[in-house]
Amino acid sequence: MNRAQEREALVWGLVGVTLFAATLPMTRLAVGPVDAPQLSPWFVTFGRAAVAGLLSVAYLAWQRSRGQLNVPRRPDWPLLGVTAFGVIVGFPLFLALALRHVPSTHGAVVTALLPLSTAVLGALWYRQRPSAGFWACAVLGSGLVLGFMAWRAGGFYLGAANIYLIIAMTTGAFGYIGGARLTPSLGAEQVICWVLACSLPLTLPVAWWFAPAVPGAISAMAWTGFAYVALFSMWIGFFAWYRALALGAVRVSQIQLVQPFLSLLFAVPLLGERLDLVTACFALAVIVTVFVGKKMPVHQGATA
Repeated sequence: MNRAQEREALVWGLVGVTLFAATLPMTRLAVGPVDAPQLSPWFVTFGRAAVAGLLSVAYLAWQRSRGQLNVPRRPDWPLLGVTAFGVIVGFPLFLALALRHVPSTHGAVVTALLPLSTAVLGALWYRQRPSAGFWACAVLGSGLVLGFMAWRAGGFYLGAANIYLIIAMTTGAFGYIGGARLTPSLGAEQVICWVLACSLPLTLPVAWWFAPAVPGAISAMAWTGFAYVALFSMWIGFFAWYRALALGAVRVSQIQLVQPFLSLLFAVPLLGERLDLVTACFALAVIVTVFVGKKMPVHQGATA
């Protein structure tokens, strides 16, 4: 990857991470806390994918009218299935289930673990060989983020919420890399659109089943959170993120180290959380590791 491609990848990655950063507080708004529940986590998960899926059908039809539709080949369908499992079901469902029980600051541990998981999978799938310095920065940055989240939340809770977060992190990494693997042949926008469109036979009926019986009983803020995760977290954000990962999955994954802190910044106005000096210091330390890690060599192995 030359310098121009690296800069392009980092710009697209930053756009995607910024859009994804609001996912946690917006999801928290949508589902509500356990003592004041709003939308069902199942409805938020499958409903947001259903909305984005309908938009994707329209987008693919538009691309077809322009003669620019890329149709998945037979070898692409398993990867589409892996991507759908990760980004449509696994990550959003278990994140929503966890955020019903823990605050978004604790849930941000998911985005803290995603860079390392994505880097590992990216290195395996793309046969890249990151240097020891790169891995040291990845581990250090992830450790800083995890340590901060543990301090912020008063320690890691034992029980279902943490299990949900670990599952969300793992499946999300698979979904990210699966989509990135498909991007060179289908295009960044069409990858997520095909995934969402093909998932409609599942997402539409499940969303309908878990839809609130009285929509008016749900607060306007909860519906706002749902609208955001449907439009930006589930659809537009992936346009940028898959394009970035396809240009450089291992290196771009490092950008996600700053995502938890962007989530905290968004949580200040949305959830009333306070941003203090310790948070700012941790954020600066993590950004430094991202900068240093970006400078470390990543060697291309044999053609994947």
